[in-house]
Amino acid sequence: MSSPVRDVPPLAGAALMKRAMRRLAGGVVVVTAGSGEERVGLTATSAVSLSVEPPTMLVCINRAVSAWPVIARRRHFCINILGAGHQAVAERFAGIGGLKGAARYADADWVAMPSGASGLAGAQAILDCTLDEVIERHSHAILLGAVGEVRIANEDADALVYRLGRFGSLPLA
Repeated sequence: MSSPVRDVPPLAGAALMKRAMRRLAGGVVVVTAGSGEERVGLTATSAVSLSVEPPTMLVCINRAVSAWPVIARRRHFCINILGAGHQAVAERFAGIGGLKGAARYADADWVAMPSGASGLAGAQAILDCTLDEVIERHSHAILLGAVGEVRIANEDADALVYRLGRFGSLPLA
């Protein structure tokens, strides 16, 4: 038997929206851009495949994050799909510990991708993208990226997921 749905105001406030969306488990990615000391990145759960022909990725980022101006200027980004063993990387790129910019890349191995962005060595998959289109809505930018290169590794690793403010793993069945 399911529990009754509570009445909510027709226009949910930000707090209620966040509370609802925290219940949706999401795969965790690190979005990287830039090179050298201008390397930036962020942790996200809003990356999806928009199309396989042509290969196109969609990721939503807050325009207030430090990575946004670099992505907008450099016109590239890399989506690194994380496995359960990458929780420390996800936390660093989420800003836990206070590291910013290129300092977030410490303690992990990175490879230079053709776009100029960095790919996480050992990520479950790396999708190197050229920024094709940006749709700005409210506080966020919806990035559409033409995928130029895909690298796959660790296919049997458990997935890193995020739900209710916590990281967890999703094992293969």
